[in-house]
Amino acid sequence: MSWFQKLMPREEKFFDYFEQHAQTILQGSRALRELFEPGADIAACCARVSKFENDADEITREVMLAVRRTFITPFDRSDIKDLINALDDTIDQMQKTAKAVLLFEVERLEPEMAEMGERILHSAKLIVEAVGLLGSLRDNASRLNAITEEIIRLEDDADTLNDKGIKALFLQHRSGNAMQYIIGVEIYDHLEKVMDRFEDVANRISGIVIEQV
Repeated sequence: MSWFQKLMPREEKFFDYFEQHAQTILQGSRALRELFEPGADIAACCARVSKFENDADEITREVMLAVRRTFITPFDRSDIKDLINALDDTIDQMQKTAKAVLLFEVERLEPEMAEMGERILHSAKLIVEAVGLLGSLRDNASRLNAITEEIIRLEDDADTLNDKGIKALFLQHRSGNAMQYIIGVEIYDHLEKVMDRFEDVANRISGIVIEQV
């Protein structure tokens, strides 16, 4: 059966879906990053993150339908579903971050939060590149491995920034407003989880490369 499947034409639209989804992540990460710029319209930025999250949900639904309807997929069906879900979890977590900023009426965002936002944006750009290479896995295996390693490094950087930022918050508020400290820690937690989701995507891509090459 395996040799027969190799002779059958594969449905390649999944790569288009992955690229479309990755673009929503990139746009969402840009909107999230703008939250940390001085004078940013926080409500507008959060609304944009939510808009891109909704777009991503639509693409995810299309992928799930296509998996059920397609006879020959470019790689294992479970890998396709795991990858699109990992991508979707990433922008879902961005939306949760934006919602927390609105919920707690955050008006001042810390420098380390902005730096974590930069790591998020950089990771999103790498994901866009990575999914664009999935259509030719064998030719692009080396670059895909390099991208996943870079995302994992960025996640490690974000962990360090998270610790540094929480320490700065503690020093800033230990004799003052405890509620501001708690809210700040909550925002840092959401940002760290965004980077964790990027690492999940990187691991999914790495697993596909290992299986297919």
